[in-house]
Amino acid sequence: LSDFQVSIPEYGTVRAAQPPLVVMTSNRTREVHDALKRRCLYQWIGYPERDRELEIVAARAPQTSAELQRRAVDFVHRLRGMDLFKAPGIAETIDWCRALEALSVTELDPQSVHNTLGVLLKYQDDLARVDAAQIAQCLATPG
Repeated sequence: LSDFQVSIPEYGTVRAAQPPLVVMTSNRTREVHDALKRRCLYQWIGYPERDRELEIVAARAPQTSAELQRRAVDFVHRLRGMDLFKAPGIAETIDWCRALEALSVTELDPQSVHNTLGVLLKYQDDLARVDAAQIAQCLATPG
């Protein structure tokens, strides 16, 4: 980054004609060196409110029924309140709605959630942490 270039083994080195604006994102799985951190500006973007996330899911997974989208977003918002290593993001909510549709799931029940929880949770510890009782509680809690 400091040389404004990148090396691509199959292509060679590409140099920027002007100093580039570099945007980096992180899911906190790799540590960034302190020297790089000092050169960065940070902007934390939290999860959207429920209604905004529902708008996004409706636009990105329109094949899923509106009721299933609503129930899925409500469930994910409750799941984010749990002590998880990595809470599901909007992309996971969208992927989950698409998966539920592909599996012909028309409503959320404990078994369908359990069978598809790996779409939402990417770490085995998180999958183990969310047991049948917690799934049932998240489903039963009014939205």
